[in-house]
Amino acid sequence: MKVFITLLILLFTTLAFARTGSLEQYAEKADSDTLNVNPKYDIALAEKWGADDYGMKSYFFVILKTGGNTTADGDFINECFRGHLANINRLVEENKLVVAGPLGKNESGYRGIFILNNVKSEKDAKAILQTDPAIRNGLLDYELFTWYGSAALPEYLPASEKIWKLKP
Repeated sequence: MKVFITLLILLFTTLAFARTGSLEQYAEKADSDTLNVNPKYDIALAEKWGADDYGMKSYFFVILKTGGNTTADGDFINECFRGHLANINRLVEENKLVVAGPLGKNESGYRGIFILNNVKSEKDAKAILQTDPAIRNGLLDYELFTWYGSAALPEYLPASEKIWKLKP
């Protein structure tokens, strides 16, 4: 729950930032102020990750929640959630998903999160979410938000392959 609250704080901070001034205003200030120029800036990495001048980019932040399908068919549920995990792996391989994971039990019925990467529009994000059998069959539902975060976020994935001892 602490992780969820932290993510919400980041989300609202980002929204507040977006309303307090335009990126163009900050870019003009940065261009005129050499103290704000990063001596470690790597243009190749910034371009590879799709970073703006602040090292950030837009993602789609998804909160997965319990869906309306209340079936008790265990085989159907297992099949859908096996497909859910396979879909997660496929989206990671396609560089469309950079974060996925379950949430602890909570009163809101929130089950997990996704952060979708390299998705151009809300319509595309919704289409990607419908490729998940658990969502498509109503076992999971979702709330979708745009999120402005570090463009380097996908770089944790290669390291994550090196730190698990037992296959999750």
